[in-house]
Amino acid sequence: MHTVDRLPAIPLIASDPYLSIWMPADTMTQDDTIHWSGAVKPLHGDMTVDGKSVAFLGKAHRGAAEMTALEVTPTRTRFVSEFGGARLETTFATPDLPDDMDLVSMPVTLVSFRVSSADGRPHDVSLSFHLSDALCYDGAARPEMFADSFQMDNLNVVMTGQRTQKPLSQSGDRITIDWGYLYLASEAPVRATEYGLMLAWEGQTDAEVRAIVAYDDIASINYFGDLCKAWYRRNGAQITDAIRRIGAQFDGILNRCAELDARIMADAAKVSGDYVKVVCAAWRHTFAAHKLIATPKGEMALLSKENDSNGCIGTVDVSYPSIPMFLKYCPELVNALCRPVLEFASMPVWQADYAPHDVGRYPNATGQVYGAKRGARNGHAHPPYYLYPATADVYDFRYQMPVEECGNMLIMLAAGQQFGAD
Repeated sequence: MHTVDRLPAIPLIASDPYLSIWMPADTMTQDDTIHWSGAVKPLHGDMTVDGKSVAFLGKAHRGAAEMTALEVTPTRTRFVSEFGGARLETTFATPDLPDDMDLVSMPVTLVSFRVSSADGRPHDVSLSFHLSDALCYDGAARPEMFADSFQMDNLNVVMTGQRTQKPLSQSGDRITIDWGYLYLASEAPVRATEYGLMLAWEGQTDAEVRAIVAYDDIASINYFGDLCKAWYRRNGAQITDAIRRIGAQFDGILNRCAELDARIMADAAKVSGDYVKVVCAAWRHTFAAHKLIATPKGEMALLSKENDSNGCIGTVDVSYPSIPMFLKYCPELVNALCRPVLEFASMPVWQADYAPHDVGRYPNATGQVYGAKRGARNGHAHPPYYLYPATADVYDFRYQMPVEECGNMLIMLAAGQQFGAD
């Protein structure tokens, strides 16, 4: 197979707005991987065949394997690299399965490396897969980091994060997470390096190596004063429970991903072949642009993050173009998009008789920031507008968008009621 389906950027780890790593290049070794907001967040992979080494993932400095195939489906990115008579098939899978909201909300990626012979002869092969600890902090200045490892069931687990943890401590656009812990788990050997986490395996052709990449953000969203966690954690589950589930159900989850991909692509193919590519890219991008949490009432809230547009959270005119996909495959998520907007609109500080534009600036859903008179610099947190009284005069209503936002909300609410649950 020698076909390359080229998208503007290739999704690799695409779970939520903060765990979203893409390759912005024509091949997997042309450049460094980046966060969706543009910051360099390196993932790197090397393969050694009979003593000679090249890169198969990440910017190549000493030589690169030839990429002979690339396929992006709604839940998986698969690419094939060849070097020295060996073939390596790498798959990154994000289990955004609409019948399993726990999996949708888990910040986990299933990674598999399948080694085979390309020339019919056996070869000694070794692989290394490295995650930079830059995934754990924002900006160029590297803070003091911590790393540790442990055994969990049949998995070797290694993790890293900043020594000083400040969850939900910044807010804005073109910034990345600056707290939490990155995990790498595998039955193969894993270890901490000077600048991240690494899987290292060696063997011969005709082998498969599996890994789990996970991220514990500790607290996901400041939801009107409550520090809320991802949906899968609503009953006390931890990131280690997510890793255990993925490890125990790795094959089954990949099979479910393949079945969903086939269903979505078949639906899209009824329109056109080019539309299939659009739908595959849209599925990955749309899910990665949202965070699914459990509210203090135990309900689902799905919150988007704007990019290159102030970093607002729960923006109505961002939610609206997301809903066709959700209405067809998981309509309850449309209700989850509307829920935070309705909650904020019922608070005393929102005096307008029309829908708000947003509910804060990611990851702080603490009241609309668009048109706020007080404001806050990018990176800083806005005040807790949700606590302000009706007399506080927070917003300049000249800058609101009543027709657009009301139209969007009315359509979303009506569609969610028609297609989904109550």
